[in-house]
Amino acid sequence: MSTVNSEDSKRETKSTTRPVAVIDIGATSIRMAIGEIGEYGGVRRLDSLTQAVNLGKDTFTHGAISKASIEDCVRVLKSYRRLLDEYQITSSDQIRVIATSAVREASNRLAFIDRIYIATGLQVEPIDEAEVNRVTYLGVQPFLEAEPQLAAARTIVTEVGGGNTEVLVVKNGNVVYAHTYRLGSLRLRETLGAYRAPTRKLRDIMKNQILRTVQQIQEQVHTDGRIEMIALGGDVRFAATQLLPDWVPSALARVPVPTLEEFTNEILELSEDEIVRKFHLTFQEAETVGPALLAYVEVAKAFNLVNVLVTNVNLRYGLLQEMAVRNAFTDEFRNQIIRSAIDLGRRFDFHEAHARHVAELARTLFEQLRAEHQLDARYETILYIGALLHEIGLFIAQRSYHKHSMYVIRNSEIFGLGRKDLLMASLIARYHRRASPQPTHEGYSTLDRDERVTVAKLAALLRVAISLDESRSQRIQEILCQFEDGKLVIAAPRVDDLALEQLALRQNSSLFEEVFGMQVQLRTVRR
Repeated sequence: MSTVNSEDSKRETKSTTRPVAVIDIGATSIRMAIGEIGEYGGVRRLDSLTQAVNLGKDTFTHGAISKASIEDCVRVLKSYRRLLDEYQITSSDQIRVIATSAVREASNRLAFIDRIYIATGLQVEPIDEAEVNRVTYLGVQPFLEAEPQLAAARTIVTEVGGGNTEVLVVKNGNVVYAHTYRLGSLRLRETLGAYRAPTRKLRDIMKNQILRTVQQIQEQVHTDGRIEMIALGGDVRFAATQLLPDWVPSALARVPVPTLEEFTNEILELSEDEIVRKFHLTFQEAETVGPALLAYVEVAKAFNLVNVLVTNVNLRYGLLQEMAVRNAFTDEFRNQIIRSAIDLGRRFDFHEAHARHVAELARTLFEQLRAEHQLDARYETILYIGALLHEIGLFIAQRSYHKHSMYVIRNSEIFGLGRKDLLMASLIARYHRRASPQPTHEGYSTLDRDERVTVAKLAALLRVAISLDESRSQRIQEILCQFEDGKLVIAAPRVDDLALEQLALRQNSSLFEEVFGMQVQLRTVRR
């Protein structure tokens, strides 16, 4: 009897798991991670593969990906596709294919994406810097929560990639700074290729370029209190395995900075052929390892660190984690986005109490009117950010400040929001007053139809929310939406005189009527 139960349990466990895969098309290689998502969202890694390519060398030198490199990618991805078939990973919701700076910056990126799709059926998604930062945070968050020394410190999380260097600064579990610098190991190597100078001179040039970026990082990271540094990336993981033979990759490795610097100097003294022979790296890895390690060393020295913490977490692991939760904007992640937006608002001296209250009212309207707008939870966060920052343009000028708000939001960095998310949030803020969205308006015209409709819906909700705090006293703390005779009626309990808000709503509800086809009324609820 017990044997039968055991077999049933095994079958049930197997049926509740979901195999998934992530493919990362990077500057020097195409990497694939295959995992299995359990019933409760845990991820078990099953397999990983790496194949070298020359995308970064093409893009960072010539601005475009060569035909030969495109066909190399096709060959690699076809082989990956065959392996995925063996794992029975065949549907699009089981596979995510992303590309970073080497594809994103290529002038022929659309031709590259189309060729990959025609040859393999795989949809390549070039992700921007904000997306990379978000996924990086998801990957390192368990270490930040589990390690006591990181919880109390200001932790610099950095990854030197082929094209860019990603930097997150986390304190008390909150992201206080996130930025992407155009300093990458392969980009640096290709830049130095234009110089005809001895090896020692090239190293000095490389170091000077790295120090310029390090200085920018220093300007953003407060040095009061304890500072720790977590280094991500294949190059620093390679160094950790060489320097700490007993390192268990599932744990953080603690590499002394002097030891890492000594090893980096050794690498920089070797030619690429010598690196390949001595350490059994690929030629592409041999090209980037020296510049990358030098960048890590200089960041660590700039903050007078004793050790560098190295983790086995990578972009692919973070993407698998994201697929497990099936919603990139978890509650904790939404909180990180909102904190970043509030920091931006404070830099522009926004009216914080009014902004926060309007944002909360907009969120309540979004929740209670789901059946009308039919938008997923991701857009609730975008609406919240647009509402929070809708008056930020007042810092520049009173006249046309809604347009200034759009400009500031669109050209700022808010942790966790990509360029398209920022554009939509900026347009929602832009349309919180005055004209309705028009096809000729800057930014709005670049959106597709679904995105344009979404912006119009969210801007309409924002106008209603702003009207509900017309007094700027935050006196309407609770609202209840109901429908009567084809109208939306908003009830506000425990507020006796709503004349000011009712007048504002009559003046500002035209966009809501255009979008949702109904009038809006506000009434009080007697005690």
